[in-house]
Amino acid sequence: MLSKEENDLLTLVEGDAPMGKLMRQHWVPICLSEEVSEPDGKPLLIEAIGRRYVCFRDTEGRVGLLNELCPHRKASLVYGRNEDCGLRCLYHGWKFDVEGNCVSMASEPEGSPMIDKVRHQAYPVHECAGFVWAWLDTESEAPEFQRPAFSPDDDTLVSILKMRIPANWAQITEGQIDSAHSSSLHSSDMVPARVPGAAADDASWYRPSTDKSPRMQTERTPYGFHYAAIRKPIKHAATRNYLRITEYIAPFTSLIPPNNNYNVATVIVPIDDETSHFHFIAWGGKACPSTEQWRKFTHTQKGIDVDDRWVPKRNEDNNFLQDRQAMKLGNFTGIQGIPNQDLAMWVSMGARVDRSTDLLGSSDIAVVEFRRLMSEAARTVLEGGPAIGTTAPLVPHVTVSSKEGVYDKEIDWRSLGQERPADAAE
Repeated sequence: MLSKEENDLLTLVEGDAPMGKLMRQHWVPICLSEEVSEPDGKPLLIEAIGRRYVCFRDTEGRVGLLNELCPHRKASLVYGRNEDCGLRCLYHGWKFDVEGNCVSMASEPEGSPMIDKVRHQAYPVHECAGFVWAWLDTESEAPEFQRPAFSPDDDTLVSILKMRIPANWAQITEGQIDSAHSSSLHSSDMVPARVPGAAADDASWYRPSTDKSPRMQTERTPYGFHYAAIRKPIKHAATRNYLRITEYIAPFTSLIPPNNNYNVATVIVPIDDETSHFHFIAWGGKACPSTEQWRKFTHTQKGIDVDDRWVPKRNEDNNFLQDRQAMKLGNFTGIQGIPNQDLAMWVSMGARVDRSTDLLGSSDIAVVEFRRLMSEAARTVLEGGPAIGTTAPLVPHVTVSSKEGVYDKEIDWRSLGQERPADAAE
């Protein structure tokens, strides 16, 4: 349990909240590149970490990010004209380029020197791995962009689903570093099987264990922490462990243990204190699904399962389209799609969980570590210190990877590098 003060430190991001300041000291994935794919296309409202911006791709293909409101009379630039390498406000025709320079003032006399004095707040951006990333901290210079762990190079396939979720970022992130819930909530989609390690096909994911009560061990890292969920495997349970090692790269990213065909990651970005953008990512491997295949498999297709704003059609008002007849016939949740099963749990908790009253068990050790780590990190920022993951030793995120497999019991999961799983060696 956390005190109310600790819970506020962990969850609040709006205004001058320490956690919001912490997050803005990292490159923030503000939207998908597909959302601003068209030069001179429709501007996109960006809501991130309690603030609002407008993103657009100009005539030459450059992406710009500006504060949402025109500095003249504060009308929204989201409705502006994106044309001739700039975004023009509809109200009086003031126009800004991707660097925030005012390049036209239709309402001012021709030759007015005012145009050279006006500059709108613009933010550095970088496109990588299907995202547009932005440096949102106006008090410090943007550091060199670091590739995310799920995109070691430009040739690696990255497939992303996105959902706008009415829940605080921390309770969603806790779901990503909670291995125990998958054996219950996702049991109809993550099926125990006599496989050498985690596997996947078009129908399901498979695991070599029936153990629903993993033992948890955690270790902090320069970028966050990692932990092992240790289960009994179906085969050779007396001499081997089934290990699933998850990496949390503060503040946005979790690397979920892979399967035989592709890797899995999540990125959670708070919109405000009670709303978040959730991204579930398949990447790399020998058979990574395409974006549409991934969204179809997870029941998160745009226009079918989520609307144009990524809002899920499954919600509390329609009971997340839960099928009780399917439950009678053996489906554990009656909800289609792994992310949608999580969605129902996160939203059902309320928009922001009161952690001073919840009860934790031995399988919640990773959750406890996350809460301690990030509430401490927020307090450090509150006291004027640096954000977690921004000081030496700086670990390149592309060198961090989650792992899984059946290993001999004497192997320490913390030392796993190139060791082959025991079953793979047979």
